[in-house]
Amino acid sequence: MTATAALAACLVFILGRLLRKRQRKLPRWAMPAAIGCTMIVYSVWNEYTWFARMQSALPQNVVVLGTGQRSAPWAPWTYAAPVTVRFVAMDTHAISRSEQKPALVRGRLLLVERWQPTRTVAVAFDCAANLRADLMGSATLAADGVLTGARWQAVAPGEPAFQAACKSM
Repeated sequence: MTATAALAACLVFILGRLLRKRQRKLPRWAMPAAIGCTMIVYSVWNEYTWFARMQSALPQNVVVLGTGQRSAPWAPWTYAAPVTVRFVAMDTHAISRSEQKPALVRGRLLLVERWQPTRTVAVAFDCAANLRADLMGSATLAADGVLTGARWQAVAPGEPAFQAACKSM
């Protein structure tokens, strides 16, 4: 943002020099107004394009499953057009199937949020029974299907993470 402000200042300076050669002057408020407006426009552009830029930088094997938006009082325009500030994705190359029970799948969800470090959550799916378990802490899923340290939860077959993990069944 500092570079954007510096560019605006340079452009206003050049414009002022050109006008001075023609015996005209810019008002004194032109420089700070141009810098302030440039910084606001850049900040709004940066917020609204964050998700698209992040998504285009993801490898092809990472599938975006859902997004979250935000509106804020300090940015009243976000009530008309909320800003995407987080998304959940799955790394399809990290999906592994149990050799003993092929309906059991393990994967990794990526929780990406603006201004926060990316977190990962290991998950297990029973594609035949429409079940999901979050493998947090010491939770494990053995190759024979025994789940320890977590509980199976029913999921709708249309749930995006379930579909991404079980689509090759």
